[in-house]
Amino acid sequence: MARPIWTGTLSFGLLNVPIRLMSGERRNDLHFRMLDQRSNTPVRYERVNADTGEEVPWKDIVKAFEYQKGNYVVLEEDDIRNAASDAHETVEIDTFVDAAEIAPAYYEKPYVLLPAKKAEKGYVLLRETLKKTGKAGIARVVIRTKEYLAAVMPQGDALVLNLLRYKSEVVDVDDFELPGKSTADYRITSREIEMATDLVESMSGKWKPEDYRDEFREKLRSAIEKRLKSKGVTARVEDEERTPENATTNVVDFMALLKKSIGAKTRTPAAKSASGRKVAAKKAPAKKAAAKKTPAKKAAATKTASRKAPAGRRKAG
Repeated sequence: MARPIWTGTLSFGLLNVPIRLMSGERRNDLHFRMLDQRSNTPVRYERVNADTGEEVPWKDIVKAFEYQKGNYVVLEEDDIRNAASDAHETVEIDTFVDAAEIAPAYYEKPYVLLPAKKAEKGYVLLRETLKKTGKAGIARVVIRTKEYLAAVMPQGDALVLNLLRYKSEVVDVDDFELPGKSTADYRITSREIEMATDLVESMSGKWKPEDYRDEFREKLRSAIEKRLKSKGVTARVEDEERTPENATTNVVDFMALLKKSIGAKTRTPAAKSASGRKVAAKKAPAKKAAAKKTPAKKAAATKTASRKAPAGRRKAG
């Protein structure tokens, strides 16, 4: 079985369900290496200083934002980590919305939530409630060092967490010039609509994803196998599961927690930092202090120069 990205909790109201966050996609891309055709040796990309042409070691590379052409401000690793919520390893459901209201353009990447040991009851309770109500739980979740907006939805026997794009990341279709007039304005007759409807009905069927294959990849792999057959070995390491102290397992009185959540209309303690407002208020002084400790480094980074940021290592493929 694949390794979980992290183990933590799925919380709604006062219920905390221990979960494992698993990847919900499998990348089947074929990766290629760039070779020097004269010797069939790999071509390597270097991290090169744009001015001196010398290679830059990883320890001397920092992340910077170019706020003007040739002007940079350097960010510390703590700046990036502190920008995310403190609610790590927690899927904190903030509200429930009609799942049908979420436009397809907002969905970005799926993950599968698995219940930890002795946590099936809370998992099934939420799954079946979402099925019955047609709702999706809107949550914030931190994966690695970045905070995402997400929707928790039922899919068969599973709870799936779909990362969502923010509104600012989705292009509004109204920004384009679209044919929005009536069908009569485009000289479409009722007979044509009927015939088109009949055509759609005649071509209709059930969605069967197994009927569709990546034919390009299959043909490409076939071409590769004709030239060279290779073998690969992979090793998998299973992590021990741990149950958070505040987790709601099968032995907890769910009815009492549900009544308390509804009556008090409260959220779990982790929700205090889910919005990020309180976290930012507490950690703002620390950022200023950090800025005072490294004035020389900041000044050097913001000095106007006709330089480009060091190029990061890229893997050809």
